[in-house]
Amino acid sequence: MMRFRCLLSLLLLVPMVLTGCDRSADSQTQTGSDTQQPGTSAVGEAGRVPETVTSPVDSGDLVAKEMDWDELIPEDWRPELLMEEFNADDISDEDPRAQELLDKLMELWSKAPVVQALEGQRVKLPGFVVPLEMDAERIDQFLLVPYYGACIHVPPPPANQTVHVVMREGTAFPGHLFDTVWVTGTIRVERLSSQLGEAGYRMENASVVPYQ
Repeated sequence: MMRFRCLLSLLLLVPMVLTGCDRSADSQTQTGSDTQQPGTSAVGEAGRVPETVTSPVDSGDLVAKEMDWDELIPEDWRPELLMEEFNADDISDEDPRAQELLDKLMELWSKAPVVQALEGQRVKLPGFVVPLEMDAERIDQFLLVPYYGACIHVPPPPANQTVHVVMREGTAFPGHLFDTVWVTGTIRVERLSSQLGEAGYRMENASVVPYQ
């Protein structure tokens, strides 16, 4: 079993970067994790997509708003308060409170609130592909996640940092696990439970292009 401190760090990696900082233009370009995210020049170099980066435009798409992952998190969602409640810095692997904290954290992740105002918006979002069926010949549905390895090599992100992508009818994504892409589609506030994790959003009628 993965030791408490290691698992805790992985669970908190991305959402703590997003919720623990000021959501100003300056903070959006800061780095603060050891996990690859879209916009990094190499695996292991931290960083979110800078505002100056633009995505390729599919001429078949309607005008879409380019989004960053922190826009999917309600401003009042504060998972770090749970850490303060348990005084997590003082909890060791052998502490009986460790499992209780992890259980509460996983429940918090699965029930993470979403931004209702995003319902029906046409958006573009960068991320990493996690197919719902690893052996599928055609990938017409997948999870989009904000960091490399999510749901497979490391614990899944919270539900409000996981998007269930459904491709346009008759199309499929021709790539592979953890490909870095731009996804354009209509976002819905709709949950999906799967073996790979909980998705708080659904992106319909989606098109996918490689991240550049």
